[in-house]
Amino acid sequence: MTFDEIRQELKKFTVGIAGAGGLGSNVAMHLTRVGIGKLIVADFDVVQPSNLNRQFYFHNQLGVKKVVALKQNLLAINPDLDIEIHDIKLDSESIRKIFSNVDIMVEAFDKAEMKETIVEVFQSDYPYTPLVIGNGMAGWGKSNEMRVQQFDNLYVCGDGVSEINDNLPPISPRVGICAAMQANVVLSILLGERNAL
Repeated sequence: MTFDEIRQELKKFTVGIAGAGGLGSNVAMHLTRVGIGKLIVADFDVVQPSNLNRQFYFHNQLGVKKVVALKQNLLAINPDLDIEIHDIKLDSESIRKIFSNVDIMVEAFDKAEMKETIVEVFQSDYPYTPLVIGNGMAGWGKSNEMRVQQFDNLYVCGDGVSEINDNLPPISPRVGICAAMQANVVLSILLGERNAL
């Protein structure tokens, strides 16, 4: 498959991204670069100085809503991208409403309870829609411990153990690896290789 053929194929699909931080903004960037047709992104936060360490934003966007800034950045890569943004703090009800018609869902939350919420929603309401989550990307080094695990339609990217805390902050390289893994899983599924992980 040539790159042009890949882009033509990916134009058909819609990917949902819950969260526009270190994982979500970078997954969106990767998918935009390869020609995904439509993105639906939801987040309630604004760009802060601490975000610039690992998120796809710029200094001149400080104080701007993340979904607004991300849309600007993604359209600078691909003006033809169809992007739908939602400035909202997600809960189970809004997840169901906003992401009901996606081909694949990407979880990019910071908080464990929100990760649990989206897994519960998709397993109960959309069991045939693949859900790609990130788990275990704090700190630095140990790149070879990052992996993808598949459990039916649930795909888990990361090392599964490195939880973020004061001594293991989220830093660009490992967060970036996890985001790239998530984007790569999305591509594998959309291009018909669900087990090519």
